[in-house]
Amino acid sequence: MKLIIPMAGMGKRMRPHTLTVPKPLLPVAGKPIVHWLIEDIAAVCEQPIDEIAFVIGDFGQETEAKLLEIAKSVGAKGHICYQHEPLGTAHAILCAKESLKGEVIVAFADTLFKAKFHLDTNPDGVIWVHKVENPSSFGVVKLDSDNHITDFVEKPTEFVSDLAIIGIYYFKSGETLHHELQYLIDNNIQEKGEYQLTNALENMKNKGMLFKPGTVDEWWDCGNKDATVHTNRRLLDTRQELFLVAPERVKGGNKLIEPCFIGENVQLNGCIIGPYVSIGENTIMENCVVSNSIIQSNNRISNLDFTNSMIGNHVVLDGNSCELSLGDFSTQS
Repeated sequence: MKLIIPMAGMGKRMRPHTLTVPKPLLPVAGKPIVHWLIEDIAAVCEQPIDEIAFVIGDFGQETEAKLLEIAKSVGAKGHICYQHEPLGTAHAILCAKESLKGEVIVAFADTLFKAKFHLDTNPDGVIWVHKVENPSSFGVVKLDSDNHITDFVEKPTEFVSDLAIIGIYYFKSGETLHHELQYLIDNNIQEKGEYQLTNALENMKNKGMLFKPGTVDEWWDCGNKDATVHTNRRLLDTRQELFLVAPERVKGGNKLIEPCFIGENVQLNGCIIGPYVSIGENTIMENCVVSNSIIQSNNRISNLDFTNSMIGNHVVLDGNSCELSLGDFSTQS
């Protein structure tokens, strides 16, 4: 199985956190978003993922090395592909055309999920979906009585379905997908100035290809600060067995309210931490009360009481009580 992860977007809704780090590499519950995504996809597949193609912009060698290391950690060979212009989802996937061979999963790297199903590889394709309350904000699918997808509808103005496409797709034939994506480019078939995957899906369906839904139990967005903090909370809450903190890690008059993630070499003194807090490595905190927040690495934070917050790397804070959204190398005293 090959996995293609388009992630070349600039992450503007996540600024200032994406000014120095691409959004898919931002940590939630102690691990980059894209790392959780890969592990969750691997869990629903009944065959190993042997190749992962990351479609990125000009993110630099350090980011590329991190992505290749993540692929290696799940036993896959990583490839770096580039999308230099934001020309749409179909164009982004086609940037990884060398990986469009055999069975392929495409997963856009700004969403995580919880699912118990195992991937059905019998149909021509599987589209991951989740029931939502406001389908007019999403692309949705319509189903027939046999649970086959009959229509793909982008942001319907009238109700047609509440099954939103979450951005993860399985294709039995990467070669067929390649052909349909290239057809859009060659014939300049665009929607709102971009080449869209949904047009290729519609063409494939009209040619008789069978698509079925893959339904997830939960769907977590990482599109902005509040959504990412919520995703951190759900990951900690639904996988508490992964985040048991050894008592010796919380000493010096501290109180820990689990679930929490505490990274390596974190120093706490006189703090109340949790619930739902992730703290990255080499961070020092003194006299703080923190809940429902993400604190990244190499920070120095003291005399603060905050919640629903997200703090980057190499941040220095002393004395305040508020909701925070601070990028890397911020200083506040």
